[in-house]
Amino acid sequence: HSAHPGTGEIVAEAIHAAIQKCGIHPGVFSLIHANSREVGQTLVQHPLIKAVGFTGSLGGGRALFDLCAQRPEPIPFFGELGSVNPMFVLADAARNRGAEIGAGWAGSLTMGAGQFCTNPGIAVVAKGAEGDAFVAAAKEALEQVGPQVMLTDGIAKAYRDGKERFTGRNAVRALVSNDSEGRAAQPNLFETDADTYLQDHALGEEVFGPLGLVLRVSSGDEMQELAKGFEGQLTATLQMDEGDTDAAKALMPILERKAGRVLVNGFPTGVEVCDAMVHGGPYPASTNFGATSVGTMAIRRFLRPVSYQNLPEALLPEDLRGASA
Repeated sequence: HSAHPGTGEIVAEAIHAAIQKCGIHPGVFSLIHANSREVGQTLVQHPLIKAVGFTGSLGGGRALFDLCAQRPEPIPFFGELGSVNPMFVLADAARNRGAEIGAGWAGSLTMGAGQFCTNPGIAVVAKGAEGDAFVAAAKEALEQVGPQVMLTDGIAKAYRDGKERFTGRNAVRALVSNDSEGRAAQPNLFETDADTYLQDHALGEEVFGPLGLVLRVSSGDEMQELAKGFEGQLTATLQMDEGDTDAAKALMPILERKAGRVLVNGFPTGVEVCDAMVHGGPYPASTNFGATSVGTMAIRRFLRPVSYQNLPEALLPEDLRGASA
């Protein structure tokens, strides 16, 4: 990536040293520097390329996805493109610990200047005093967060542009509004209702950075309808207490179809490389809902299954010989 060529070079040297130590063919890895998208476009169209993994913007990823599909021999494109990772605060949880959850959400929202794929950009909470306690705590916590440096000038500009989508809309109220300059980003918090969100697609587009949107609902039924209106997500979070079990059961079939990872009483920022990790989800979270870009299953994106039937021992791959015994 043109934003960090030095880091890319250091990582490439480490990989090259491992290749030499393990006696792997040197052609297994290459590092290519580029200052434009043309190199990436050329690579995904080359006949020797058989699969592509990508993490980045929805626009850039969709362009590469289309190129892969338009090849004479189409190839799989495993893109992770964008997610707002909604968090649903159920009634008893809001009543019993709404302020605590609000402060925790603010911390997750601003972690790493909000530059996590799993940043929980939207919180869904009921109207009324209990929801107000959540909002007040989140607002207070965000007001204590100072400017943070973003990864690149381009990402910082995109964050400022993303904030502009929320300003000047009659039904969207600014709770924390900060002007960011240069590479620095400051938190922003907005609030609206479920009907406004469902009628305005732009409010559901990811803003990469420490910007949060609180959606207020009038009932559990409205929360379910709102959940149905979300696009595909990397994660969906439930904040719940024991008394919320029935409401959570009603939401689960919806969230399972919307997200690759569903979690309870936590925050989605950060992922673990383990067997159970799924870092993917329905489009536009990713272009292949059956894949993950983090975790031990991620290697399956670049493997193709082959079944061997009635092969004599001498023809089997070495790892399979003697398996019948």
